[in-house]
Amino acid sequence: MPLGSLGEFDYRPGYGSIHRVDQKRAVTLSGDAEGRLGKEVLKDVQERLKDFHLPTGYAIGYAGEKEEEEKAQAFLKKAFGFALLLIVLILVAQFNTLSVPLIIMFTVILSLIGVLGGLLICRMPFGIIMTGVGVISLAGVVVNNAIVLLDYTRQLQRQGMDVVAAAVQAGVTRLRPVLLTATTTILGLIPMATGVSLDIHNLDRTNLGTFFRTLINTRSETSQWWASMAIAVIFGLAFATLLTLVVVPTLYAILYRAAARFGLGGLHKAGEQA
Repeated sequence: MPLGSLGEFDYRPGYGSIHRVDQKRAVTLSGDAEGRLGKEVLKDVQERLKDFHLPTGYAIGYAGEKEEEEKAQAFLKKAFGFALLLIVLILVAQFNTLSVPLIIMFTVILSLIGVLGGLLICRMPFGIIMTGVGVISLAGVVVNNAIVLLDYTRQLQRQGMDVVAAAVQAGVTRLRPVLLTATTTILGLIPMATGVSLDIHNLDRTNLGTFFRTLINTRSETSQWWASMAIAVIFGLAFATLLTLVVVPTLYAILYRAAARFGLGGLHKAGEQA
């Protein structure tokens, strides 16, 4: 059946497709800016559109890299909060008090100071994704040293040792294991932080010299991607480890004596002497 028998048709300009975002009509503008960072380009675009007035019902939204970063940032915030909450719940169940877990979680704050300092020293930006992953991993690593110190301190107290003497003895006894654990972790992350990787796909086996030159790659895109995470873990772990050996026992002794003076339970139940 010919279409002309059903009605009249004419040709005029129209839309080939209608794009919608969240059920709202949208028009997408994109472009390439070679040799520039996405954040710099976005800042320039926002500056130019600052005084641009849109009709009623219209709005400008920024997608692409910025949208993905915002989604990743929201997810990492939730993951970091959930990780901290889970660690606190486990520590409360283990130590049967809230004071000790709070002292242990203080090491996470110390690690964050180290992360920011490391990024400043290395002149690296705070990457939302990889640096955020490094911070979350630090939350589960740096607490181990504080757990070891305080657990052994409480063991010595139960044997009748004074809280200050127990804290000092625990620090002396656990100094080597704590430093060795942190050192091995840091040394293992140095190749990732410096961008050194092994390229096993493009090896030149003609002679020994070219073999090693083609084996070791210092400019791979993968190593640059992971560098910010490695820097965050290295500096955060180093800073938190050194201060944990001093700050954590000091805080524990102060809070323990305060609990003994005011007759508070929980923390003071670790030993009888104050």
